[in-house]
Amino acid sequence: MKADNSDAISVRNLTHRYPGGRTALRDVSLDVPPGLFGLLGPNGAGKTTLMRILVTLLKPTSGRISVGGFELRRHRREIRRSIGYLPQEFSNFPKLSAREFLDYSARLKGLGPRRRRGELVDKALADVGLFEARDRKAGRLSGGMKRRLGIAQTLIGDPRVIIIDEPTTGLDPEERVRFRNLLSDLARRDKIIILSTHIVGDISSTCSRLALLDEGRIVFDGTPGELTSGYRGRVWTAAIANADLEAFKAKYPVVSAVPAADGFRLRLVAGRTPDGPWEPAEPNLEDAYVAFMADGWRGSRE
Repeated sequence: MKADNSDAISVRNLTHRYPGGRTALRDVSLDVPPGLFGLLGPNGAGKTTLMRILVTLLKPTSGRISVGGFELRRHRREIRRSIGYLPQEFSNFPKLSAREFLDYSARLKGLGPRRRRGELVDKALADVGLFEARDRKAGRLSGGMKRRLGIAQTLIGDPRVIIIDEPTTGLDPEERVRFRNLLSDLARRDKIIILSTHIVGDISSTCSRLALLDEGRIVFDGTPGELTSGYRGRVWTAAIANADLEAFKAKYPVVSAVPAADGFRLRLVAGRTPDGPWEPAEPNLEDAYVAFMADGWRGSRE
């Protein structure tokens, strides 16, 4: 029998400790509704551990999880059938064609018979824009095409939930935009899609909700607008001299320092106007993330 929240993922009081005593997740509680949901945080924050637990590759130390209405501890098989997972390190068989690799993936998922698998494979290839490259060896695909092949294998069997770890790592700007557009299109099909990343642009361009994970704890859960609104009137830009850069970096959360004539164009977050010719700027998600992770959730803002 299913649990409640059959249209969402529910995580309650989740803790995970690895052998040796390192705690990767600390009392994490989170609700993920249908649509694109971003899990943002620095490397080592616990994002991959959470993803691996959700897809049943790790057993949590304590806590409760339901995925699509199924309880993790009682319905691991049902959860595995309902999830498509693309890890950061996606492996394929370079000597197989794209179509052969997806057919192999479909067989591992128990899908068949052969004609039906062929229909599912061709649909997945078309969905990710690889149908014309279906006979090309996987080892000869570009980095972006390999990521799309990875998405295609998650789509085999039409999973309700898609979980992607570091979706655009290693992609060029054009492929990154194409990948984001593909995920947005999938989200319109009433699926739950989780993007786990440390790249703020992947979240700001696609997700309507996000959570920030730091040191194994959820430190923010809401919309991008809710996170950025708290920094309106706190973001500033100015041209500074080379000699002043380190002093500003030591005092404020610096979002960017772009080389300019005789110095840098600096963008930072501060509670009041810094000394000098500073101009206010409308905050974006990157501004809010840098400032929030620097000191916001610990209770001190300049």
